[in-house]
Amino acid sequence: MSKSMPISAEQKQAARFAKALGHPVRIYILETLSKQSCCYSGDLSEELPIAKSTLSQHLKELKDAGLIQGEIQAPKIKYCINRENWELAKVLLNQLFDKEL
Repeated sequence: MSKSMPISAEQKQAARFAKALGHPVRIYILETLSKQSCCYSGDLSEELPIAKSTLSQHLKELKDAGLIQGEIQAPKIKYCINRENWELAKVLLNQLFDKEL
């Protein structure tokens, strides 16, 4: 008989958000998107000195975590902060950091 892990859905979600936040380029992308309503991936590739394929991977990680959302407007993709999940991430991560050690 194996023990089940006492990990809640909230803890799993907080970990997913934290993983997505675990790279400085992704933090930069989120900071950029938080200052404007939306941004095209092409605009971000002009600002960042990284390959477009690398930028795409970072955007995919943020999108998979639910922190951003993308809308295809051929030939570009418009990215925006997913406001609902952004608020959830703030709540979950604040709960973690508010705990007394």
